[in-house]
Amino acid sequence: MREIIFDTETTGLDSRDDRVIELGGVELVNRFPTGKTFHHYINPQGRAIHAEAQAVHGISEADLAGKPTFAEIVEEWLAFTDGAKLVAHNATFDIGFLNVEFGRLGHPVIDNGLVVDTLALARRKHPMGPNSLDALCRRYGIDNTRRTKHGALLDSELLAEVYIELIGGKQAALVLDSATAPARGNENVRQIEIVISQRPAPLPPRLTEAERGAHAGMVATLGEKALWLKVVGN
Repeated sequence: MREIIFDTETTGLDSRDDRVIELGGVELVNRFPTGKTFHHYINPQGRAIHAEAQAVHGISEADLAGKPTFAEIVEEWLAFTDGAKLVAHNATFDIGFLNVEFGRLGHPVIDNGLVVDTLALARRKHPMGPNSLDALCRRYGIDNTRRTKHGALLDSELLAEVYIELIGGKQAALVLDSATAPARGNENVRQIEIVISQRPAPLPPRLTEAERGAHAGMVATLGEKALWLKVVGN
């Protein structure tokens, strides 16, 4: 199974008017990172960056001078994500921006059936929150000290670690020890001897003599062919 964990940075919050200025992603195959990544800064073609947005991601208009346009990187992105599920934190935001960018170029919108929203996963798993990316990194002990500003590739790398934890965590490694292995079949699996000790004294009976007598009287009424007598052997 192939998944792309991705993130965008934008000029602002309105997908109808603002533009994507950074797009990053990392590839997982069967929930393990492959080392393949995608990352581009993108020229917004004259769209100004809102001061509030710049305060979050730190990207200025000067930083984007000479960078490729979305049209120039879209085919590379489509090839990178082809056939994969798309995983994002608050995916509605990122998918909304990508769909508008695709629409400007005549590309079809993203199939919602291929989208996984880690914010929705986190809210179901941790309903009391908080469930921001930083909060989830703290919850799962993921080092996010490099994240002084939002960044599409760095956030994708952090989110990949968070996503693996949200869906069950990394598989614990098996304890292997060939010195204590059995002779055949499972050569590398450690054998553990479990010893069950005996009680120093038996537990006292929980039935009273009156209860025992009442039970014996009930059994006597069942007759010689009673199924109970076959079960208990008397």
